[in-house]
Amino acid sequence: MNLTKLSEIQEIVRSCDHLGVKGAGSKPALSAHVGALERVELFGLAGMLEYQPDEFTFTALAGTRLSDVQTTLNEHGQYLPFDPPLVERGATLGGTVASGLSGPGRYRYGGVRDFLLGVAYVDGKGDLLRAGGKVVKNAAGFDISKLMIGSLGSYGALVELTFKVFPRPVAYVTLRASYSSLDAAMAGLLRLTTSPLEIFALDIFPADDVARLLVRLGGVQDTFAARFERAQTILQSEQVEILQGQAENEIWRSLREFSWVPEGGALVKVPLTPKRALALHAELSARAATICYSVGANLAWIAWRESLDMLDALLVAQDLSGLLIFGASESPRLGVRVGESFAHRVKAALDPINRWVEV
Repeated sequence: MNLTKLSEIQEIVRSCDHLGVKGAGSKPALSAHVGALERVELFGLAGMLEYQPDEFTFTALAGTRLSDVQTTLNEHGQYLPFDPPLVERGATLGGTVASGLSGPGRYRYGGVRDFLLGVAYVDGKGDLLRAGGKVVKNAAGFDISKLMIGSLGSYGALVELTFKVFPRPVAYVTLRASYSSLDAAMAGLLRLTTSPLEIFALDIFPADDVARLLVRLGGVQDTFAARFERAQTILQSEQVEILQGQAENEIWRSLREFSWVPEGGALVKVPLTPKRALALHAELSARAATICYSVGANLAWIAWRESLDMLDALLVAQDLSGLLIFGASESPRLGVRVGESFAHRVKAALDPINRWVEV
């Protein structure tokens, strides 16, 4: 049921025993489990409520599409630095927070949790509750709004969100360094992470026996020459391309929108570290998998074409957790269940009558 008014959401919550939340469907695996339940569909609850460019904050309804938010922010030279993914698929603000997904830009400024200031949500009793605030300097009470990040609708239906934003960089440039192995590319990445360079995004994309390290710099055009000369010295790669303009923008758009994922393939997010990325890759390289190591190799995006049970077992063996974004499975959670005990306690506190489906 697509709902467009707060009162409609509260009414359906109070009249049903068990509910699931669904947004625009840009991340289908995250809402597949609510198919048999009464669904609260929020993509109709959309619109910007308040925007203060001088204060670098805005408040919008949960079903507001990120593409609409970006259009508004662009008019004032501002943006969401965590680089939210799946904008072109219709991703919404509420879905972005509930899934906890950030894009490559998370490397420089942090993820969605670093920009979310406050939320309003409907709890299991149908009451509207608020957490956080609408100003950047806010230290009032326990920050319940952060608990909503990655909650997948288990604690309530998000209806309103407040974010802080940043000025958009004047220009970008990307260095694409090629290496003969992932180990060599990872060594270059680690050298960069300990350098004083201000890097906006740092991803590795291994394919066809070549590992390509992507280094994105942002700022004023006049500063780029000295910065990428220093980066080239640190990279120690015999082949370094400099990408600017449309070509530069397209490579990050492709990574952010997952256009590199094969048609019909599953997509799984796996948090890790650079060292653990090498161990994981040793297992994945023999499989039908395409991988992007993002955010300084602290996150793996795995495009998988075999049985998800096989990937689940592989992640368990590696002591890693995964979140299914595209694909069919009984649960979107794969591998080990990190923080499950804490999540159960939060669920009991925020939804004691267990009205919202627990993922």
